Amino acid sequence: MSARFFAFSFPGPREESRGRPEVCPGPGDGRIIELAEEPHPYFGAKTQVIRIFLSIFDVHVQHSPISGTVTRTEYKEGKFLDARDPKAAHENESNSIYIENAHTKVVVKQIAGLVARRIACKVRRGDIVRVGQRLGLIRFGSQVDLYLPPEVEVCVALGDRVVSGVSVVAMNKKLMAQKSVQSPKSDVQSRDLGPGTSDLGPK
Repeated sequence: MSARFFAFSFPGPREESRGRPEVCPGPGDGRIIELAEEPHPYFGAKTQVIRIFLSIFDVHVQHSPISGTVTRTEYKEGKFLDARDPKAAHENESNSIYIENAHTKVVVKQIAGLVARRIACKVRRGDIVRVGQRLGLIRFGSQVDLYLPPEVEVCVALGDRVVSGVSVVAMNKKLMAQKSVQSPKSDVQSRDLGPGTSDLGPK
């Protein structure tokens, strides 16, 4: 394969969402093939799952959906079913990356496919990552799952195409509520400055 193809498939960091902790960009390029709810021990309850299929023409690098600390990584041997097979998410070879910060936590699961038979994880336990930072890659035709806590609102639909580190796939409802409460207060303070004044003092 040409160097141009590899440059497209494995680009560098994407950090367009940095500075917006209330949004969660997708961890992989591709198409949404499933939105589900299922139990996960890391969250202690049912969790929301966004499943993204990466074709051989998509970028195969995964990026962090939040800034935080990698608390652990978990590799699991498995099969190499077609990544679009509903059983692939649970039976295929995979690597899960657990990330958390003061506001939330997520799991990014790299899943091998029929063609993709090599998962590379570029982070390890204790690493500090930024939103949009490269986590690893899966070589050609694969799947990436994003596990989210209940307080996060998913804002994509089946069939949507997403761009890793750029397309917002979920919003943190708790942080959004805090932001909306704080914003009116700031507006009042600005209006209370009175005529002939600005944030820098009298004109």
